[in-house]
Amino acid sequence: MKWLLIGLLVVFLLLGSFLLTPSPIDSKAWEPPSPPPLTGILAPNERLRLADLLARGQVYGPEDTTVGPEGILYSGTQDGFIVRVFPDGRVEKWLETGGRPLGMVFDREGNLIVADAWKGLLSIAPDKTVTVLAREAGGTPFRFTDDVDIGPDGSIYFTDASSRFHQPDYRLDLLEMRPHGRLLRYSPRTGRAEVMLGNLHFANGVAVSPDGDFVLVNETWKYRILRYWLQGPRAGRAEVFADNLPGFPDNLAVDEEGRYWVAFPTLRNSQVDALHRSPWLKDLVAKLPDSLKPAPQEYGLVVAFDRDGNPVTSLHDTRGTHLQEITSVNPHDGVLYFGSLHNDRIGRLPLHAIPGLGDTDE
Repeated sequence: MKWLLIGLLVVFLLLGSFLLTPSPIDSKAWEPPSPPPLTGILAPNERLRLADLLARGQVYGPEDTTVGPEGILYSGTQDGFIVRVFPDGRVEKWLETGGRPLGMVFDREGNLIVADAWKGLLSIAPDKTVTVLAREAGGTPFRFTDDVDIGPDGSIYFTDASSRFHQPDYRLDLLEMRPHGRLLRYSPRTGRAEVMLGNLHFANGVAVSPDGDFVLVNETWKYRILRYWLQGPRAGRAEVFADNLPGFPDNLAVDEEGRYWVAFPTLRNSQVDALHRSPWLKDLVAKLPDSLKPAPQEYGLVVAFDRDGNPVTSLHDTRGTHLQEITSVNPHDGVLYFGSLHNDRIGRLPLHAIPGLGDTDE
């Protein structure tokens, strides 16, 4: 009886301490739309299992990829390195940024432009000289530099996913559901970064149209993609490009045919959607360790959209055993490359192997 009372006292004290501890977030209620059915173009398939796996077991967390002028594949990994994957399969640790390299793309001069979650917007010359292009915009420092793309005029468009939470705390940003994200533009001519669009719910992937008339940005927590017009009568205005998506949109990129490929680390989560209706409950959940928070479903998903925001094809790995938690999809010379925040591999799939885009039957 004595030990039972002691046990109950300990539980009571722990529970009281948990309830009295301030929450790390100030969450807001949100009513998410009902998830779209996975039918038609979005119907589950196993097309991602057709992909070859590169650098398997030799990289961890190759979040984004890009192909360099010399035909070598580049990616940033969890340990802060930028690695190179050669056509013969060899993997080289090329350079350590000292941060967490995420989105990356080469400019016309052969410099690797990197959105580093901790270091800001970087330019890495072929001789490995690292230059910090920007660490703040509009007087607000970057806290989570995420993705990057370059327009036809050389302007660099990139995102600060959250001006409140760092990369390891992205789940807190999701639970809080307040608009801390920004779409930014860096001008190589002036050497300054400016805010193009603010108040975004986790500004993630970014892609400039081939003509440079608009830029797309993924608003991950709201399951949608926004289009920000750069030219024409609607210049300076934002509109919804694709809404009520089947998962959390991460990075995106455009291919030679004008299709916009979007990576989804996971499908929508009914527990998360339900939590959004109760701010007080989200404030409590935010105090729990990550292991007790809602976990993402192991699933691989990529969706391609046309210029008008209509889905044209989807690629799935329904078991998430071949390619899962895909955070980037990058087309290059008729091939798609898939990155992931936590996987130990990079996927490679020729476009001609995708039913409806090529000659191969599923």
